[in-house]
Amino acid sequence: MKILIKALVASTILGLAAVGPAVQAAERPAARAASPAERDRQSILAMAGNYRVRFDFRETTPFVDDYNPIESKVSAGFEAVRVVEDKPGRIVLQHLLVVDDNGKPMVIKHWRQDWVYEPADVLVYDTANHWKLHPVAAADRKGAWSQTVWQTDDSPRYGGVGRWVYTDGVARWTSNETRRPLARRDAVRKPPYGWYMGTNRHALTPEGWVHEQDNAKVGVRDGKTVTFVHEVVLNTYARSDRFQVAAADAYWGKTKAYWAAVRAAWDQAIARNHGVKVTEEADNGTVIGPKLMGLADDIADGKLDTAKALAQARAAIAGETRLAKR
Repeated sequence: MKILIKALVASTILGLAAVGPAVQAAERPAARAASPAERDRQSILAMAGNYRVRFDFRETTPFVDDYNPIESKVSAGFEAVRVVEDKPGRIVLQHLLVVDDNGKPMVIKHWRQDWVYEPADVLVYDTANHWKLHPVAAADRKGAWSQTVWQTDDSPRYGGVGRWVYTDGVARWTSNETRRPLARRDAVRKPPYGWYMGTNRHALTPEGWVHEQDNAKVGVRDGKTVTFVHEVVLNTYARSDRFQVAAADAYWGKTKAYWAAVRAAWDQAIARNHGVKVTEEADNGTVIGPKLMGLADDIADGKLDTAKALAQARAAIAGETRLAKR
């Protein structure tokens, strides 16, 4: 495998070029939508594009006497966000991170977000290594959209439900409170907490969009659930073409058939068990993350054809989900 997921936070993504010109708020697609559902759809699609991204993670208030908040973590990079699916009531956006590797662009398949209108259920993080499909009550899904976030290997991360609102000149979507597994930035430190309880907010800006999170970092102490500290997250996406956009599109062109089949394999495992069990791993999200990502790299580099890679990927997913189920 060309890289491990740890490259997502490599120092090479710091200090990159400035953003391109802003897009005027009046030109946002959401402002031209004809109906509430279509307006929402256009707001989601407006998140596709090319961006300079700033990731800002800050622990704020501790809630146990012996916990000291860690130093803030700020990094930056470039991402291409591409529309993978755009069907009635369903939109899939794939993020592709582009970093500098000794003067050459390196593309890392990053996170994915799936949006479903008035969902019957949503995939949520339940306990360690376990995600389940949670039914959404009729009153909660009316006019609402679910957002399911997936890891770099297309295994699940978290899901939530919320509504787009358009007040005071801003288009924004806010989720219900969701349980989430630890991100790599925390998992590799082996902290005293074991998961997050958080709220997501996506809002369109004149330059692009922003992803805000309010997280409680929660764990078990003396047999009781305890909130150790709160965290605020501000991930800013500002439109920019000042990076190797062609490299992102070239990678995706070579690997999109592979990743479509990988998504289908995960979906089948989830449907079969009304959820899925898969072993989490601090550096890579899941224990089979390096395998699935490495196969895609081999396809992109011309070392392996898609059919052979898919056979290995399906076997890895089937094997891991069976083992984790025991």
